[in-house]
Amino acid sequence: MYELKNVTKTYNASKRKITALDSVNLSIPDGQMVAIQGPTGGGKSTLLQMLGALDRPTSGEVQLGSSMLSKLGDGKLAAIRAKEVGFVFQGFNLIPTLTALENVETALAPLGVSGAERRQRSQDALASVGLSERFGHLPAELSGGQQQRVAIARALVKRPDVLLADEPTGALDEDTRDEIMELLESFWRDQGLTLIIVTHDSAVARRAERRLHIKGGKVTELAAQPA
Repeated sequence: MYELKNVTKTYNASKRKITALDSVNLSIPDGQMVAIQGPTGGGKSTLLQMLGALDRPTSGEVQLGSSMLSKLGDGKLAAIRAKEVGFVFQGFNLIPTLTALENVETALAPLGVSGAERRQRSQDALASVGLSERFGHLPAELSGGQQQRVAIARALVKRPDVLLADEPTGALDEDTRDEIMELLESFWRDQGLTLIIVTHDSAVARRAERRLHIKGGKVTELAAQPA
């Protein structure tokens, strides 16, 4: 699924160069569930941006399937993000003036899906995360866990190959965290997704079949442990 070769990303800040990723070599097979841990500022978010076609490396190659992301133009990267990659964030990132159903439908708008199909697929996606009774609710009328379920439905409605989750349980209590993780794992198993989760929570990371640690822009492998 992913192949990263000598990926380096540097930024210039306050007249000094910051190396967010340092010669990263990494392979992630199709269908794997991976957790990425590490300290704040260690490079987790930058790595996720590379995997999500949100940024390009300063040097090196990032490949997703047959697409060499590091060599594509902005338009082609946007098309890959729209179709092949789903995103779930800690802050949910729902549009506050749209209902749960309308928020999910926004993911299909760039794909040219007809209005009727868009509505049906969005309803099915919300039903799959247990929100059949919440189609017409605004985000402010939903709990944190319900908002994250809407965000998961929005990410999965376009049927992506990859789901990238950036601290998906960071704003949730422990019980809701476990419910959301069980939901993500069920989609991973049933749909054959490649699931990559950035997390500070060791309880979340232990659920993954593979664990990576990134610090100072360097990626190391950790032994997977039972939850």
